[in-house]
Amino acid sequence: MNSFELESYLAKGTEGLVKDILRATAREPQESAFILRFSADSLKAQRKREKLNRKGHHVPPLLICSLTDECCSGCFAGNRTADGGTQLSANEWLSVFGQAAGCGISFIVLSGGEPLLRRDVIYSAARQEDVLFPVFTKGSILDDEYTELFDKHRNLFPVLSIDNEKVSRESLFEKMAAMQQRGVLFGASVTVTKENTDEVCSSEFVSELRSRGCRAVVYTEYVPADGREDIAPDEISRVQMALRIDELKKTFGNMVFISFPGDERASGDCLGAGRGFFHINAFGGAEPCPFSPYSDCNIRSGSLMDMLDSRLFRELNRQGVLTGWHDGGCVLYERRELVEKILEEQKR
Repeated sequence: MNSFELESYLAKGTEGLVKDILRATAREPQESAFILRFSADSLKAQRKREKLNRKGHHVPPLLICSLTDECCSGCFAGNRTADGGTQLSANEWLSVFGQAAGCGISFIVLSGGEPLLRRDVIYSAARQEDVLFPVFTKGSILDDEYTELFDKHRNLFPVLSIDNEKVSRESLFEKMAAMQQRGVLFGASVTVTKENTDEVCSSEFVSELRSRGCRAVVYTEYVPADGREDIAPDEISRVQMALRIDELKKTFGNMVFISFPGDERASGDCLGAGRGFFHINAFGGAEPCPFSPYSDCNIRSGSLMDMLDSRLFRELNRQGVLTGWHDGGCVLYERRELVEKILEEQKR
């Protein structure tokens, strides 16, 4: 399988973050040494993936892990986990992180629910220093202990959501200030709807975040899993958003901008189901994407490589579900009935 442009963009973005961290920690030799070591580890990870690819085993550079299904109100993603039972323990997650690093995955997104509710797992992630962990959090329980942890372990990269109406922007700005004061780099995540596109994609909005120390913005197109079709972006909104984000990339060259699924469309359609990433839910199930909560295997009964070779992932790729024409937005959500049909056929 060919490399995707999103992987290249992530690599370039990480290089920019590394340079910023080096500048921020120039007076702290220990921190600078870690960043230089991580750069070397990223190159080693790429070589591991290339080696496995030559053997017929495609490994994506990115893994998304939902540490818990407990969530604050105001979350657009909501709880769509298909599995049930007992959530993975900190040791089980540590095993997942180790396996991922072992096969060349160098980016592991930690999400939820609210991932900071799993303090034990966040501490486990801090120990896996050859992996960069963007931690997507609502920020409501981002306390001094976490700020200190992020300061000491730069492989943890907090990304604060500014969607949750229960957490005011003033409160989030205070938390940003605490991290900026300690030289902790962080990002912000925004769910884009018809109602907020003009605001969140404006130079004024990004400039405000930049002045408070934010170095990355992740724009996620709203997927109407909760039934709010009326606020989901249409094709005109998507085109406008893409053009504005392109302008932001030019204007704010010292920041990283990622658009989902916008960057996917520019990279060869949907990158889920192992093409560019896949998702492990709080109970260990392997899913194509957080917005496609369907699973036919679990990390408790196999290895990470087994999950990448799951029948569901193979069928989604074989049948062209990820790459065919669709109206836009999340293709797996739009074709959820087809995904369900594939799973049903497997049970026969």
